[in-house]
Amino acid sequence: MKVGIIGSGGREHSICKSLKNSNKIKKIYCFPGNAGTAEIAENVEIDINNFKNIKDFILDKKINFIVVGPEKPLVEGIVDYLEKYKIKVFGPNKKASQLEGSKIFTKQLCKKFNIPTAKFGIFRNKKKSIFFLKRSKHPIVIKADNLASGKGVYICNNINESKIAVNEIFNGKFGKAKNILIEEFLNGEEMSFFTIHDGKTFKNFGTAQDHKRVLEGDKGKNTGGMGAYSPSRLINKKLENKIINKIINPTLKGLRELGQTYRGFLYTGLMIVNNEPYLIEYNVRMGDPECQTLLPKLRTDLSEIFIACFEKKLKKLNIKWLNNKSLSIVVCSKGYPNKYKKKVEIKNLDKIELKSSEFLFHAGTEINNKKIYAIGGRVLNFVALSSSFGIAKKNIINNLKKLNWSGGFYRKDIGYKVINK
Repeated sequence: MKVGIIGSGGREHSICKSLKNSNKIKKIYCFPGNAGTAEIAENVEIDINNFKNIKDFILDKKINFIVVGPEKPLVEGIVDYLEKYKIKVFGPNKKASQLEGSKIFTKQLCKKFNIPTAKFGIFRNKKKSIFFLKRSKHPIVIKADNLASGKGVYICNNINESKIAVNEIFNGKFGKAKNILIEEFLNGEEMSFFTIHDGKTFKNFGTAQDHKRVLEGDKGKNTGGMGAYSPSRLINKKLENKIINKIINPTLKGLRELGQTYRGFLYTGLMIVNNEPYLIEYNVRMGDPECQTLLPKLRTDLSEIFIACFEKKLKKLNIKWLNNKSLSIVVCSKGYPNKYKKKVEIKNLDKIELKSSEFLFHAGTEINNKKIYAIGGRVLNFVALSSSFGIAKKNIINNLKKLNWSGGFYRKDIGYKVINK
């Protein structure tokens, strides 16, 4: 079979790597891919916002199915568009993608179907938002309604921080903002819960804990993710049942009432308070870097999982996993998530010899004249599997020392809640 993967991040490289291991897959195309995918697939320079050009390429090359990695094409309706041409696409359609595309859509769904979530208010201008915030208890959470690549969430400790958040959102930092969401602050611990859906049924696809903040100790600005570990230390059977029965099943019921089914990955971002789950957000795709942390543990052929979803036979498939701990650390360009230099050469990659339990996924990279350059904020993902998080992290740090890239930085405390010092 021939497969296409849309996206250029570490998530897409890890999906590409998993599919490459399948004896069913003969050829992989990545749109546009990165320096890592270039080693195992054919990168195709196509603007992922140009659905027509993507469609023409798919039909010309007779690609059997497409996997959409990032959220933007999903929210903008690439699945609906390609399916009109009888192209198989793994991912939710435009209406179902509102779960991520509009935080207000999701909050209103929560209200209607009694899904546990933080109390919230919706505001349409700066003046009303700030008037409300002056009379609110801090800390408080302020969110851009639209897509923001994981960065449109502010945890504000005082009114001055709240004013900055409101001004940045309404001034267009994350694109045109018609609405803003203000939520109560939930004091608990975050967890990412993943499921995979075929439109009829779904199966669990693992748990993880992402580290969003740029600085050690979970301080500083939100990023797209500085690292992750899997499984979450919080997960247990009782909590898993609560997540499914109180959050995921009611959400799917709500979509059905809107005449929608859901096919694709679903990332349920949760806050766990006294072993009770509260929905923070939905992402309608795999997380990044959680995907890079989870897929190396997958024993079942990923292509078989995708095919089962297309055929609505996921219920019959037994998804198997390695019983390992997994940890990932993201290497970022200096300056991220603010301004950073682009086209900085990454040397010493040839000095890194990966063991079978170690992985290196590229994100913001490109290859030019056999040299690899950083072109994005998040650049490389180092992953290791082990019987303990501590050993996994130690193995990653050894590889990071070999890399010794002066143009980048990484958090040295990824997994600190599960690693005994």
